[in-house]
Amino acid sequence: MKSDIEIAQAAHLKPIREVAASAGILEEEVILCGNHKAKISLNLLERLKSKGDGKLVVITAMTPTALGEGKTTTAVGLSMALTRLGISSIVTLREPSLGPVFGLKGGAAGGGSAQVLPMEEINLHFTGDMHAVTSAHNLVSAVIDNHIYQGNAMDIDPTQVVFPRAMDMNDRALRDIVVALGGTRHGIPREDAFIITAASEVMAVLSLSESLGELKERLGSIIVAFTRRGEPVTVEDLAIRGAVAALLKNALQPNLVQTVEHTPAFVHCGPFANIAHGTNSVVATKMALKLADVVVTETGFGSDLGAEKFFHIVAPRAGFRVHCVVIVASLRALKLHGGASKEQMGKTSIAALEMGLPNLLRHLENMNKFGVPTVVALNRFPGDSDEEVRFFTEYCSEKNIPSAVSEVFERGGPGGRELAHLVHERVKTSDGTFSKLYTSNIAVEEKINTIAREIYRAEDIVYQLQAKRDVRRIVDLGLDHLPVCMAKTPRSFSDDPKIYGAPEGFSVTIRKVSISAGAGFLVPIAGDIMLMPGLPKHPAAMDMDLDEGDMISGLF
Repeated sequence: MKSDIEIAQAAHLKPIREVAASAGILEEEVILCGNHKAKISLNLLERLKSKGDGKLVVITAMTPTALGEGKTTTAVGLSMALTRLGISSIVTLREPSLGPVFGLKGGAAGGGSAQVLPMEEINLHFTGDMHAVTSAHNLVSAVIDNHIYQGNAMDIDPTQVVFPRAMDMNDRALRDIVVALGGTRHGIPREDAFIITAASEVMAVLSLSESLGELKERLGSIIVAFTRRGEPVTVEDLAIRGAVAALLKNALQPNLVQTVEHTPAFVHCGPFANIAHGTNSVVATKMALKLADVVVTETGFGSDLGAEKFFHIVAPRAGFRVHCVVIVASLRALKLHGGASKEQMGKTSIAALEMGLPNLLRHLENMNKFGVPTVVALNRFPGDSDEEVRFFTEYCSEKNIPSAVSEVFERGGPGGRELAHLVHERVKTSDGTFSKLYTSNIAVEEKINTIAREIYRAEDIVYQLQAKRDVRRIVDLGLDHLPVCMAKTPRSFSDDPKIYGAPEGFSVTIRKVSISAGAGFLVPIAGDIMLMPGLPKHPAAMDMDLDEGDMISGLF
């Protein structure tokens, strides 16, 4: 079988102007970034503001393995399959981060015959959005330390700087550092840290903003430090809101590319799904909803993270309706949660498969709580046994679980026909309304407890002393009305990544509660959360190369 990059390099790409025109985008709204990718002017939203919206399908997943279960591949394949049914469709995805690209997972543009192209460019520098966010973030970091060095007029407490530095690469050596060593002329020494760019609040702000005015307002509201008197210091207080926004001016415009089968795809922004909300930009999805009958959007990690946050943070903020949810499952993930070791996941085991089904069922139950039609897609990987696929489909049939086997990785759009029919039947009769599990006017602890009990199934929620102090500060600042964006491991329903399956009777420990005032949410941190990943023993970068003909190999 051909690799992802071989399929991508062999594909015929249409000029992006043609793809844009096919979606109803005017020539003057297309800002070319080469022949096969473009920025789309925000003027499109003004032009189409009176046009009705299409239907929105949210792609999420069961609790994933470390390699992911194919949400992006399924989202791309479903959009292509819908198009083949004569239904205009656009897929909206997050931008890949260089950290995972060169680390464990490799590329993040779908896979096999269900990719967005040009894959190599999307996975590497693309249109420069990631670099813009990194630069904007680090401008803030530099000005904070410069302010302290230049006399500290605001009396910032160096031990209360809450805005770290950022880079778009995995590097565990930068998780905890000391800056300004080497003498007084280099600044005031203090402890600091680097996070990966996708975890930056600047990224979250960019993805949630719909205009340059809103972008500036949100950037100005980011709390970067506290004074010795406990008062917050914001980007606005540093007088650099305009400069930071200037670095992000072009990055706010969504990126248009195409799938292997030339259906339009917006790939824009890439906030983490633990420290942030984990979806592509609001403006990209809003554009897609004006242009297409059915929009397919992907959320990060399992439904206990990305999808829950979509319902509580993204959709209410943007005014989105949700017409269907697709939970992506895989045989390897089901077997892992059924007790199989990582080495056994690729081997046929009906017993492990059956034991892992409760994990999927819990995700299904959770999504049903929001009152949106939900279906299951089994993302079939090459090598999955017919016996196990048959067992899965028969189980779903017996339990009256709407499901379809997706073979878009190997077959592209035709491999998603069954799933496309299933989803289209749901969206035709859905009005898109959904119910939230909590309201904004309840206490911060009640919001946290609701998610921990209703979504994770925790029996007890323990607040450490720092978390209690954080909640008091949040109340004092008048920010307790904000929604919560839970930060925990994506590998388990619990806050322990080693607890698989569908655990019950466990405790969730809240270590602290961070404030993302610019993004407009609070971040309760459960367990140990890694905001700067490390590289594995054999990074994906070691398998990549560039030949004399400018062809990249090993990017997958």
